[in-house]
Amino acid sequence: GINAEYGALVHLMDLPFPLLPITFSSISQKNYDALIVVSTDFQNESFPGKTVVEAALRLDKKATSNVSFLVSSEVPGERLIFSPTGPLNRDYDDVRGVGDATRAGLLRAIQAGSTKPLIFFSNIKLKERFPRAIEVGLLGALAGVYQPLQAREANVRETLESLTFTVSDLDEVSLKEIATIVKAIETGRRLARDLGGADPERMTPLKFAEHVVETFKTVPNTKITVFKDPEELKKSHPLLSAVARCSLSVPRHHPCVIRLEYTPPGEQVNATLLFSGKGVTYDTGGADVKAGGIMAGMSRDKCGAANIAGFILTASQLPGKNTRIVAELGLVRNSIGSDAYVSDEVVTSHAGVRVKVRNTDAEGRMVLADCLSHMRIEALKSVNPRLMTCATLTGHATRSVGRYSIALDNGPARSIALANSLAEVGERWGDPIEISKIRREDYKIVSPKGSDHDVVQTTTLPLSASYRGHQFPAAFLLIASGLDKHGIDSSEPLCFTHLDIAGSMVEESPHIQFGNPTASPIVPLAARFLLENIKSVSYTHLTLPTIYSV
Repeated sequence: GINAEYGALVHLMDLPFPLLPITFSSISQKNYDALIVVSTDFQNESFPGKTVVEAALRLDKKATSNVSFLVSSEVPGERLIFSPTGPLNRDYDDVRGVGDATRAGLLRAIQAGSTKPLIFFSNIKLKERFPRAIEVGLLGALAGVYQPLQAREANVRETLESLTFTVSDLDEVSLKEIATIVKAIETGRRLARDLGGADPERMTPLKFAEHVVETFKTVPNTKITVFKDPEELKKSHPLLSAVARCSLSVPRHHPCVIRLEYTPPGEQVNATLLFSGKGVTYDTGGADVKAGGIMAGMSRDKCGAANIAGFILTASQLPGKNTRIVAELGLVRNSIGSDAYVSDEVVTSHAGVRVKVRNTDAEGRMVLADCLSHMRIEALKSVNPRLMTCATLTGHATRSVGRYSIALDNGPARSIALANSLAEVGERWGDPIEISKIRREDYKIVSPKGSDHDVVQTTTLPLSASYRGHQFPAAFLLIASGLDKHGIDSSEPLCFTHLDIAGSMVEESPHIQFGNPTASPIVPLAARFLLENIKSVSYTHLTLPTIYSV
């Protein structure tokens, strides 16, 4: 069972330790037990223990590229960790170098026994190129100390008592602003990691829903509804129900759909984000079973739904936004058995589109399409709607771009460069997104091959090796959800962006079965829609570019 004392952290609406900004003039205070210096070049700045760092760099050639643990009587606790970012000025360098260095430095301090470290960002160069370097550094550090839900439930403790940070050239207001933003983002990312990383029995569809309900029950301005009657779901979400059919013989594996809404308080809504999130709590592949050892790690196939829940939690904690957010999260287990859905079935979607099944391991797009159809209807009565799907959808995405998310726009979204704007803020915030394009070939791949159906679900080739294997599923989603009727040629065009996060799902590890979930793309979503476009938020520490309309 869950340890009663530590189990309270399961639904914690905060970090498990305070994130404390202090001004550089306060760096000599004694309320920390280690100093972590993150730097590209610290020569022009003074700080406690600087002479020790200079000596290390003079005597150890590796000190410019590796984390160094040093001893200095000038530093409380005498622990001094120097963590260089390495070069940040080459063509291929990006702001993640700051995040990596901060994470490595903090983990080394913890290994040394520190529980109240201070991170000093010393002369991080190229601020014009990397204006969000401090936020990226802190988010990298916080990701490094996260302990999974089931580890915490087994009394694996997060040992930090506090985490303090400072920057020499920022005032108190700017530092507090950074802390507020980072705390809000990380709180959402922790929820996403908890949901996405838990095993398939700890986080069944119904337990996933229970966790989300428990999390949001005290969050202001949010509303949550869970639909779990299998007979009702057959009517409202027929494609999802086809995937779930085999799981109905096991009550604890029953499917559900979570509708989660956030409405900004006292603000005139000027934009609406509408999400469909894939929450496959375990994917056996169904009748087209995942054979040869490739089933391991498929409990992470719910990260799309998990990350959207986390994004909405982040939104609820950020001031100054006037964006309403609505999401349908489809939670289902793709089981294998005598009642599994199979290839050749024709299932009519919520939008009335007849779908020809060709591979039961392409279940994610079935789950997404019905939820997206519901959001399509919602969009038609919403202010300035933006529709999005978020899913660990295709192995092809990982083969194509590696450890990155991919964004694909329909015509209306492409006309306002929505995917491009996400990619731009992703670069700035250290969570890069690659861009692909939905083309006519993608519609041809899923076009009907007979009069008994309107669209084919996929090809018969191995999914990760299919021609345009991460692009044509977006065309399928548009058709199966009815969104193809709302393109640039429509009298009611609707912007739609598909996010395939299969590549970015977990941190780099030997296998997706291991490594913590990244919670990507919470950071670029928050930056794009909640931070960098909101004129009422005062960014005192940098001049923001004017990018795109909400």
